[in-house]
Amino acid sequence: MTMNGAKTPTGPDPAGAANPATTGSGRPAWPVTARTREALAISLRGCEELLIESEWLAKLARSEATGSPLRIKLGLDPTAPDLHLGHTVVLNKMRQLQDLGHRVIFLIGDFTAMIGDPSGRNTTRPALTREQIEENATTYFEQASLVLDRERTEIRYNSEWSDPLGARGMIQLAARYTLARMMERDDFSRRFRAGQPISVHELLYPLMQGYDSVALKSDIELGGTDQKFNLLVGRELQREYGQEPQCILTMPLLEGLDGVEKMSKSKNNYVGISEEPAQMFGKLMSISDALMWRYYELLSFRPLAHIAQLREQCAAGRNPRDAKVALALEIVERFHSRADAEAARAGFEARFRHGALPEDLPEMVLSGAPMPIAQLLKQAQLVPSTSEAYRNIDQGGVRIDGARVADRVLRLPAGTYVVQVGKRRIVRVRLAVA
Repeated sequence: MTMNGAKTPTGPDPAGAANPATTGSGRPAWPVTARTREALAISLRGCEELLIESEWLAKLARSEATGSPLRIKLGLDPTAPDLHLGHTVVLNKMRQLQDLGHRVIFLIGDFTAMIGDPSGRNTTRPALTREQIEENATTYFEQASLVLDRERTEIRYNSEWSDPLGARGMIQLAARYTLARMMERDDFSRRFRAGQPISVHELLYPLMQGYDSVALKSDIELGGTDQKFNLLVGRELQREYGQEPQCILTMPLLEGLDGVEKMSKSKNNYVGISEEPAQMFGKLMSISDALMWRYYELLSFRPLAHIAQLREQCAAGRNPRDAKVALALEIVERFHSRADAEAARAGFEARFRHGALPEDLPEMVLSGAPMPIAQLLKQAQLVPSTSEAYRNIDQGGVRIDGARVADRVLRLPAGTYVVQVGKRRIVRVRLAVA
């Protein structure tokens, strides 16, 4: 990964910059070839929204005609030390654009993380300390490189231009955006109507994220659907600084293993990309058949025609489990190796298909997800008490879907699990929300 310096725009700049990639009528100023349209189709695959599609097509056409790669921006605040599959939805799109020959900029929001992103929040997000940010950021490099091409990725920190901005620069930047526009944010307007406090520093977050786009001169910025407002601010600020405005591509938020809420470590419904192959494989095999196709859409690199054919085969009678195995193999191989993926499958099948565990396991339906592991073991009648549950966990005798449980405070989201205590106490638990 490379790191290059960036010059921060300073002083007054003309507003309302035209888009040189398009004509006055909004049509591309450069010829649109079949290759350009293919690049547009790749951009649109699985995305929630592309703003503005005609402008992006024009940028792609210009890039192909001139041989100049476009600048693709993704910013992530290092609010947690590890990435999960939910984060890779947008990283996958970055890799697809990278494979088209464009320049990917992976932006570490070390400055904005100290403010705290208010997107989707009902309360002020606690700001992280510099030490927490630096500790979390160290793992982002290696984990993001499991998806992106390391040699063709530009790593940047937004403190490069945000720290030198200073108080005077911050005031000048704030003068370029109105409070009325800021209060159009759904989360801000909801909190204001409900009488919930909104700290002044939270209003700075969209401005600083938008200023990143100015500093990097990005052609398109990617993010989750919850980031749309912040991305639009970047587009407006680029106009203010006389730059060609960036396009915006939002990706859906991936549902977690429970199929209900978005994937999150705090909700314990996640698949970490640094997890062991067997644990990753087992978690993916636990998802519902319906959720499997959502994961195919957002996580798989297989051609859409292949996924559609596979779905038709399952609808016609093929066991959906075969499709789920193929998906689990693809994802485990991406973050580990083909050998690790095959070993994970062999271990899973040994437990669930070849007699290591019986196919006709007793089944129990419980409610109350997310449920503490000790309570689940007791309600499933695998242990007589929670203290006995803790003892078995401490001794390494508890497994969920074949993976040993070491965390006493583990809480299981809604889903189906094979729960095992020792060698003989085994039950399939269908856990539902209360």
